[in-house]
Amino acid sequence: MGKSFKDTLFDLVPPAMVALVVAFWAYAPAAWVENTWTLIIVSSSITAIVLGLEFVHERHPGWRMNWREFFTDLFYVVLMATVISKAANFLAEDPLKAAKESLGIATPWIEHSPWLLQVALVVFLVEFGQYWMHRLMHNSTPFWLTHAPHHHLTQLNAMKGAVGNPIELFLISLSVIALIDFQTSAVFAAFGVTGVVSTFAHANVRSDPPLFYSYIFTTIRHHSLHHSVPYEDTRCNYGNSLILIDRVFGTYREGEADVVGQEERKRLSIREQWMFPFMPVIAMLKNRQGKSAAAGN
Repeated sequence: MGKSFKDTLFDLVPPAMVALVVAFWAYAPAAWVENTWTLIIVSSSITAIVLGLEFVHERHPGWRMNWREFFTDLFYVVLMATVISKAANFLAEDPLKAAKESLGIATPWIEHSPWLLQVALVVFLVEFGQYWMHRLMHNSTPFWLTHAPHHHLTQLNAMKGAVGNPIELFLISLSVIALIDFQTSAVFAAFGVTGVVSTFAHANVRSDPPLFYSYIFTTIRHHSLHHSVPYEDTRCNYGNSLILIDRVFGTYREGEADVVGQEERKRLSIREQWMFPFMPVIAMLKNRQGKSAAAGN
């Protein structure tokens, strides 16, 4: 049975939005590029549009948004755009810029290279770093403890990519692009591309983009499998936006999941998400106190 017109139309929405975002930054006036509010408005618009599409053509009824999920997700989106962003700038990006200046590192040939090439390079550099950080989080216990709260999500929605422990959100935001000279508009366009792709990759939208898109970019099919319940099944499809990297490094898996979560699909509160990495230490200390109290008796 063939797809309906609505299904076909929604399959083309992600690539169309990627193209629109790139076109916007390609032709945006310099004053817009230099105004930080432009980036905020574009990023917020992407999230709002995809979130709205969940109500128009949802993928799974079990992932349907409710007010609790909405306000929790919104809290994390704001946290990511403010506290986490400022922490990443202060602790990582600013020191990299200072090191670049002090060491006399300059890459003018990149800044003067074709604009679309710059956009593609920023996307690749950001995603390459995130891929290896993400893969580390699934293969090293200390890093997994910071990332596990993101996998306790019991449904996927447009803003869920920002939900997680603050330590993980900081680590996953790190990149080396501050060491390279790029046009600002190219960097913002790259952020727009990854924003569109990663938002759709977490969204409850029935959209299965064509091969020219899904071979390179992560889709909800790829990422839902990464969020599936058995822990071992999560160790695949690490690419936040570029599933192509998984294909290259042998971590790609085909499939889809409609049931997501970890540890009997227990939904964590914000407090539990923030405390999660420290729970083994807390449990150990409580155990020692219990043994000491028993010995004293």
